[in-house]
Amino acid sequence: MRRFLLLVMAALLLVAALPAAAFAQETPVVQGTATTEDVALAVDTTFVFVAALLVLFMQAGFAMLEVGFSRMKNVGSVVAKILAMMGIGIVAFWAAGFAFTFSDGGGLNQIIGAQGFFLSGDEAAYAGLAWTAVPVSVKFLFQVAFALVSLAIVWGTMLERTKFAVYCIFAVVFAGLIYPIVGHWIWGGGWLSEFGMQDFAGSTVVHLSGAMAALAGTLLLGPRIGKYDDAGNPQTISGHNMPLAVLGVIILWVGWWGFNPGSAMAAVGQSIGDIALTTNLAAGAGVLGAMTLSYLYRRNLDVGMMGNGAIAALVAITAACAFVAPWAAIVIGFIAGVIMYTALIIVDKIGVDDPLGAIAAHGMGGIWGTLSCGLFATPELVEVTGFGRPGLFYGGGLAQLGVQALGVLTCGGFVFVASYAVFALLKATIGLRVKPEDELNGLDISEHGVYGYSEQLIATDYQNGSGGSMPAPEGRTTQGTTS
Repeated sequence: MRRFLLLVMAALLLVAALPAAAFAQETPVVQGTATTEDVALAVDTTFVFVAALLVLFMQAGFAMLEVGFSRMKNVGSVVAKILAMMGIGIVAFWAAGFAFTFSDGGGLNQIIGAQGFFLSGDEAAYAGLAWTAVPVSVKFLFQVAFALVSLAIVWGTMLERTKFAVYCIFAVVFAGLIYPIVGHWIWGGGWLSEFGMQDFAGSTVVHLSGAMAALAGTLLLGPRIGKYDDAGNPQTISGHNMPLAVLGVIILWVGWWGFNPGSAMAAVGQSIGDIALTTNLAAGAGVLGAMTLSYLYRRNLDVGMMGNGAIAALVAITAACAFVAPWAAIVIGFIAGVIMYTALIIVDKIGVDDPLGAIAAHGMGGIWGTLSCGLFATPELVEVTGFGRPGLFYGGGLAQLGVQALGVLTCGGFVFVASYAVFALLKATIGLRVKPEDELNGLDISEHGVYGYSEQLIATDYQNGSGGSMPAPEGRTTQGTTS
C-alpha cells in the first residue's frame, strides 16, 4: 500500500508537468483514478522522453567537439552544418526512416520495414518496438535522436573542405534509407535480430554505420590542403580551441546517460542504474587507456586523445552495457582507448585525413564493442534481456562471437558500399569538394558569407584594405588566407 501511495503521488506530479506524455493512451484516465499500470506507463514515458532530450543534446557536444578541432576560419560552417543536419535528419526520419527501421515489412521483413510512413501507423504498425508500451510519438522522438547521432558521425572526417550541398543531399539518403536498413536488421525484427545479435544501444547500428559512411566519403574527398607534405608524411593541423573540444566530450559523455539507459525504453522494472554504471566505468577506463598509450608513444598526455579515449569507450560499451558486469566494462573501455589511439596513428599514416578521429573512435570502438558482447556477456544478463547467448568467457563458446562478427562485417560492409555509391554519384555531378582558394580562405565566408568569429572579419578586412578600422591586437595571430 505504501508503494502504491508513493506511485500515485508521483503520477499526480507528472500529470501537472507533462500531461500529454503522462497518460498517452486511447482511453483518457480521470484524475485520481490512475491504476498501478497507468502510473508505470507515465514513469516509463517520462523517462524515455527525458532520455531523448539527453540524446538530442548530444548534437551540442558534436558541435563543440568539431568547432574545437577545426580552425577558426571554419567554425561557422561547422555549426551551420549541425543545424542543417538536425533539420533534414528529423524530417527524413519522420517521413521514411522510422518506418523503414521499425515497421513490419511483410515479405521483406528480413530486410526493411514497409508501412507506417510519415508516422501514420498505429502502435501495431511498428512491430520492431512493440515490446515497449510508451506512445509511438515518444518512441519516434527517442529513435530520431539516435539517427541524428549517426548522421553527425559521418561529417567528423570531412570537415573543412566539403561542399555544404553534399551534407544536405547525403543526409536525406542516410537518415531516410541507409541507416534505417541497418537498424531494421538488428532492432526492427530483421535477419540479424533473429540470429540473436546483441547491440543494446547501437555500437553497430549508430556508431559503426556513421563511421563507415564517413570513411567512404573521406576516401573520395581526399585530405585537407597541407595535411601531407610532398613525401606523403602527415602534418599536424591543430584545432583552434581545445577547451571547447573537451566541453564537447563532456556533453557527449552526459548525453550517453540517456543514450544507453534510455535504450531500455522503460524505467519500471529495468536495470537502468546498472546500465548507467557500466557506461560510465567504461568511459573512465577509456580515458585511462588513451592516456597510457599517449605517454608510452609520445611521452606526453595528449588532451585530444584523452577525449577521444572517452568517446571510443562510450561507443564500445554502447552494445554491451546491458550484458556485461562492471569489471568487464572497465576492461572494454580501457581496450577501446588503446585501440582508438592505435587506429588513429595508422589512419593518419595511410593518408586518410580524419580531423576528429571519428573513424578510430566510432568505427574501431564500434567494432570492438560489438565483438566484446561475444566475449563478456553474462548468462544472467542475457537471460534478463532475452537477447542472444552468453559470451565466450562465460562458457558460451564461439556462437555469440560469431554472430557479432557477422553483424559487424555485413552492416559495416553494406553502409560503406551504399555510402560510397552515393558520394561517388555526388562527386561525378555536383562535386564533393570546395575550390582550393575557398578551402584556404575558410568555409565561413565562401559557404555562409560570415565568419564564426567577428574579430577575425575585422582583422582580415584591415589586412586586405577592404574596410575595418582596427588592426588585430598586438601580438595576436590571426587566420589569414593560408592558415
